[in-house]
Amino acid sequence: MKKSLFLLILIATLVSCGGDNKSVDAIISAGDMTAVKAKRAELNKQQRELKTEIDKLNQYIETHEKKERPALVTAEVIKDTLFKHYVEVQGNVETDQNVVLNAEYSGVLTNVYVKEGQRVSKGQRLAKIDDGGLSSQVAQQEAQMALAQTTFERQQRLWEQKIGSEIQYLQAKTNYESAKNVTQQLRSQLSKTVITAPFSGVVDEIISDPGQVVVPGQTPIIRLVNLSDMYVKASIPETYLKSIKKGTQVKVTLASINEEFTGKVRQVSNYINPNNRSFDIQIEIPNKDGLVKPNLIATVKVNDYSAENVITVPENILQENAAGETIAYLYQPINDSIGVAKRVLLETGLSYENHTEVKSGIKKGDTIIKEGAKTLRDGQKVTIKN
Repeated sequence: MKKSLFLLILIATLVSCGGDNKSVDAIISAGDMTAVKAKRAELNKQQRELKTEIDKLNQYIETHEKKERPALVTAEVIKDTLFKHYVEVQGNVETDQNVVLNAEYSGVLTNVYVKEGQRVSKGQRLAKIDDGGLSSQVAQQEAQMALAQTTFERQQRLWEQKIGSEIQYLQAKTNYESAKNVTQQLRSQLSKTVITAPFSGVVDEIISDPGQVVVPGQTPIIRLVNLSDMYVKASIPETYLKSIKKGTQVKVTLASINEEFTGKVRQVSNYINPNNRSFDIQIEIPNKDGLVKPNLIATVKVNDYSAENVITVPENILQENAAGETIAYLYQPINDSIGVAKRVLLETGLSYENHTEVKSGIKKGDTIIKEGAKTLRDGQKVTIKN
């Protein structure tokens, strides 16, 4: 606006003076159209010449004012801090006490003593399979074993008194031991007709109904789950094998139930999976409200690196020069309001959550330029906002 006003003032001055000592009003009053057009052409030429000169002056002014005007930036005094780096992987919630109890004896499922959702104790009877007369065989065999035991004990007393033959004593002993072994085998088979809880937990599902014929190892009957001992299992790339150990700090997020836990690695696998070059870790997690269920997806952040009293800077202020070196700009004050930008070369470490560890190049107490750093040059004058 100022430029246009200046141009109009110059043109008006020239018009008022007149290039041929005749004013515009006088030429118009004479009524000579040829003279009017000639005067207009003359003034247009003068206007173009003046505009060219004014543009040169403006360009010079802008160039020199820009060099003198400090760039507006924001800055921050550097402090040391605790820096932690985490490797983030996906895990799965699991429990070792999540089993399906299968039939161990062939027959008809006669009774199911529990209901779905019922809490049971270790050793509690859950279901019964028809033994097909096996219990009677056990009773008969127990009677035969008792007789063999009585015979052996009497024969043993006689033998100790040097009465009777050795062969009678050995025969009685053999009969008793044989009867005892047979009885134990039958009792073991009979115990398989009763399904008991291997641990305390909750009956999650009753899979087979009474009256159904079940087959050992093929017919699932009941699913039993204990949610008190839950853990997250995750696979970590083998490159982190040296930095992740038992006791390493971990953050676990279960997005589906909006829960976050802080824990430690309780177990590190000694096996490297050849398919994906990774090893497994386990993290124990609490489950007070019972919301954590097996097979939930978990986000696992494992603290693979920590350092105290280190310098960190925002990742977005770092730049790279033509040589591939990392650079940043420090603020060095000249007076109360103006300073200069000093370019420094940095040796950086790991980055996490938009902050990068700086190992050398700056120190505690330096003032680093943040906003506006991308457009600066070394030695340029700057001023800090507010």
